[in-house]
Amino acid sequence: MTSQKGNVTNKDLKTFKEEIVHQFHVISEDVISQVKLVAEGVANVNEKLDRRFNELKGEIQETRQEVLAAIKFSYAELDKRLTILENEFLELKRRVEKIEGRSIS
Repeated sequence: MTSQKGNVTNKDLKTFKEEIVHQFHVISEDVISQVKLVAEGVANVNEKLDRRFNELKGEIQETRQEVLAAIKFSYAELDKRLTILENEFLELKRRVEKIEGRSIS
């Protein structure tokens, strides 16, 4: 600005305007670079979350398969035991009927 008080020239206003615009550009470039850094950070976190999600999904699938295999094995064992018990029951029933048949005659 001029050394004279109260006399502001068009040149002074133009210089002031250019300084303001320059400062705005400097500040806006800084804000833009910071926003880019934040965006990169968000992208990195998103990638990490995706990887972890896929790891957990794989672990869940593996555990599910193990549980299903254990259940299948348990059911097979129970079915085997039940079949043995049924056969033993039928054998006992046959023996009881045979004994009762002898008692009557």
